[in-house]
Amino acid sequence: MRYESHSDDERRFMLGVLGLESVDDLFALLPPTLRLTELRLAPGLSEPEVRETMEALASADRPPGPTSFLGAGCYSHFVPAAVRALTGRGEFATAYTPYQAEVSQGTLQYIFEFQSCVCELTGMEVANASLYDGPSALAEAAFMALRLTRREGILISSGVHPEAAQVVAGYAAGPDLPIYGSPLDPRSGATGTIDAFLPTGGPGAEGPRDSIGAVLVQQPNVLGVVEDLKLLAEAAHSLGALLVVAVNPATLGILEPPGPAGADIAVGDVQVFGNAPTFGGPSAGFLACREAYTRQIPGRLVGQTLDEDGQTCYTLTLQAREQHIRRAKATSNICSNQSLNALAATVHLSLLGPQGLRRLGEICLQRAHHLHVELCSLPGVEPLMDGPFFHEFALKLPCSADCFRTAMRDQGVDPGVPLSRLLAARAPLAGAAPTGAAATGAAPTDGGPVSLGLIDNALLVAVTESNPPEALELYVAAAREVLARLAPSSKDRPQ
Repeated sequence: MRYESHSDDERRFMLGVLGLESVDDLFALLPPTLRLTELRLAPGLSEPEVRETMEALASADRPPGPTSFLGAGCYSHFVPAAVRALTGRGEFATAYTPYQAEVSQGTLQYIFEFQSCVCELTGMEVANASLYDGPSALAEAAFMALRLTRREGILISSGVHPEAAQVVAGYAAGPDLPIYGSPLDPRSGATGTIDAFLPTGGPGAEGPRDSIGAVLVQQPNVLGVVEDLKLLAEAAHSLGALLVVAVNPATLGILEPPGPAGADIAVGDVQVFGNAPTFGGPSAGFLACREAYTRQIPGRLVGQTLDEDGQTCYTLTLQAREQHIRRAKATSNICSNQSLNALAATVHLSLLGPQGLRRLGEICLQRAHHLHVELCSLPGVEPLMDGPFFHEFALKLPCSADCFRTAMRDQGVDPGVPLSRLLAARAPLAGAAPTGAAATGAAPTDGGPVSLGLIDNALLVAVTESNPPEALELYVAAAREVLARLAPSSKDRPQ
């Protein structure tokens, strides 16, 4: 049945009120070259023909499988069938958004459970109802730290994913907040001394060092290296700033949570639980912090209470956004949360349990280190950094990483993400950023600063439980064959 919101008579009446002859007159101010005069659509198809067309298009896709080693912030983990079955139940579908508690108890309860899972994972005391994704959660946390410290400067480790750093820079561009960079150690790949490149203001004057209110790091970082959060927390607090850690929650069955390690705010993305990569989204971000910072949390906060009959119930406890309070008092203008994705993550975590989460981490850790050893035994392949890693690592190849990837795909293996492509997204630092290595996100070496983004033979490889031992063997065998063709001989290779 066709639905048209206005009849021809209604359109004529509205055009008459406006003094126009046709709808096209509404667009008279647009240059003719910018107007679309015809859609040039193919003739309509029958339902069987549409089905055949769509199936043909779908067959051309190559979804990631066990031989995909892509990562760089979006990871392929096994999602149990129970996740989809449970998230589709009617108890989780409500007729209204959770403002109206009496008709939204199913939604409110699982958001509360999601918050509880995030707190337990991160070792924090309070978590919000979710945010759009990990990068936007990082930007919100940076602004939250600035409100709490009453400062304006943001210090971002070069170990933070470049695209997440771009989001932070985008948020900071409006209020013109200064952003400073902290380079990685050229050997370990971990964040170096975070304030080494911050100039002081001199005697009796304030400088960038005195303005830093938020220090942003990632665990593990963009190169897969595990950071020393306790050391970074001490350094951040010595500046009078808060430490914000963007953490991969799938690593927290093994790694120490950000809270006990000294972080003030923990953020991340729950794509690794119950959510397939699906071209990078949708997913859900999370933000957790100390209880003392609750009033500055962006977005929604669901609480548990009792109704008039003494039964357990749930309600929105805090909504510190523009729609609900005075704009000057709002913590953020985020107007929603990613409920369905958060629900999928909560169901998956419930199915895993603490022991399952640890076992998941062990499998990822063991398989990644096994593949790392095997690949580094191939001629010309060596680790880019020597710092400890979890399930993702960077390699230096004896040939272009882009050429290697193309050739490996022809062998049925997606070997990883070329680091040059990833770091090309690094945002220029705003404000009165220091010059040199810190400003470019470079790593200082004995020979001067060398930008990681210029290393075109570096490859970032991720391994999860979705990559079985057979896939690891196939990767190594294919890499041996491809490198024999692409890599220069040892006598031609620079020493």
